[in-house]
Amino acid sequence: MSKVEFLSEGNPRSGYLALPQTPNGGAILVLHPWWGLTPLFTGLCDQLAAEGYVAFAPDLLLGQTADTIEAATQLVEGADFPTTKATALAALDFFQRHPAAQGKPLGALGFSFGAAYSLLLNDLQPDAFAALTLFYGGSDMGLPEVATPLLCHFADNDEFEPLEVVQNLTLKNGTLHIYPGTKHWFFEPNRPEYNEEAATLAWARTLAFFKEKLG
Repeated sequence: MSKVEFLSEGNPRSGYLALPQTPNGGAILVLHPWWGLTPLFTGLCDQLAAEGYVAFAPDLLLGQTADTIEAATQLVEGADFPTTKATALAALDFFQRHPAAQGKPLGALGFSFGAAYSLLLNDLQPDAFAALTLFYGGSDMGLPEVATPLLCHFADNDEFEPLEVVQNLTLKNGTLHIYPGTKHWFFEPNRPEYNEEAATLAWARTLAFFKEKLG
């Protein structure tokens, strides 16, 4: 479990890599939400490694983090999309080539902002992923057309992902769960929107999905 560095268009980038003691054959790219790469999401990499996966979380916002909605909004609005896109693509390439992950079936686990980048990477590299899991994000990004096996977790009271939109989504190759009594960020224990029951269920479903698709 350590910080690693890679290059994007010749510029240094970083991320967090967690290696399992007993590999099970799969690798998972973890894409953080608009808070940046915080300890919660490096910790998720460690949890995935404990389940036997090689897990890598690139820092898409280049070391910047936020702990309020206002600060996160400014952070994301101030980010340069071509730079962030290039960083995400370079991270995927780095992970695919890393000796611990090379040749393994690859999944993506994206949260909100990171869910959007999971879908973007899947669109740009359609053969890269064997499975995608998205938390509260991507409802307006063509989910019904995604051919990659897909698991989606949505809240039923989400100002960013309207329920009337989510309820009308029909996935080509996946499953969509809506969690009653939840809001955006319901999975994140450091947020007031955290819902322990829903988060526990969503995580169990996520692990079962990755077990089925990645081994």
